[in-house]
Amino acid sequence: MCGRFAMNEDVDDLIRDFVAAGGRAGDWRPSYSIAPTDPAPIVREWQPEGADSPTREVTLATWDWPQPAGAPRRGPIINARLEKLDQRFWVGAFSNARCIVPMLGYYEWTGEKGAKQPHFIHADGLLAAAGVSWASKDADGEWSRVFAVITREARDASGEVHDRMPAFLEPDTWATWLNPQSITGANPTESAKNRTAMIDLLDRSSTLVAATMRTRLVDRRVNSVRAIDPQDATLVAALET
Repeated sequence: MCGRFAMNEDVDDLIRDFVAAGGRAGDWRPSYSIAPTDPAPIVREWQPEGADSPTREVTLATWDWPQPAGAPRRGPIINARLEKLDQRFWVGAFSNARCIVPMLGYYEWTGEKGAKQPHFIHADGLLAAAGVSWASKDADGEWSRVFAVITREARDASGEVHDRMPAFLEPDTWATWLNPQSITGANPTESAKNRTAMIDLLDRSSTLVAATMRTRLVDRRVNSVRAIDPQDATLVAALET
């Protein structure tokens, strides 16, 4: 799974890196400890009315997916499994509202409860995690955007720490992944074919990115979300042994 991640770039940097037209990320500041229900920048495309091409933007969204109707709340829904993207719960967002979640890297833990050791898993530079987003209405009737990170079976260095990892995208797949045109086809057969093609693209791309990932031990103070300063860059520093 992916339950905490770091993003050390500001909005202007992200607009440049993802060749976005602009951003609506408010007062976002880099954070080395983004936890479930926190806001984080995502990259998405949308089709303005009357425009010939989609607009790519960086915007803030909340890391927490709406619960299934009638289901008891058992904690935030933060991950969508690659293997289940074409199932009923996720298929609408997967077909119509894919996004990218920029990351410096993410955390996983090993060890027993009470003595968990955090690992920071990263590559050489910015990572583009595949995600889905949706506009959600809160209890007060206000609309806001939410997102979930897509995960897959872990491979290579990531697999040495946990059995799941985010599915990351290579730059040459960003445009296809972000395209806001629905992949729902004219009939069920065409829709299934389109979804399979998109899942295959994500599987191939994330396999290649997984081979570039590395992991390092970091300080256990990361374990306490409330006790740390999320803007402290030393949170991702290698643990001295």
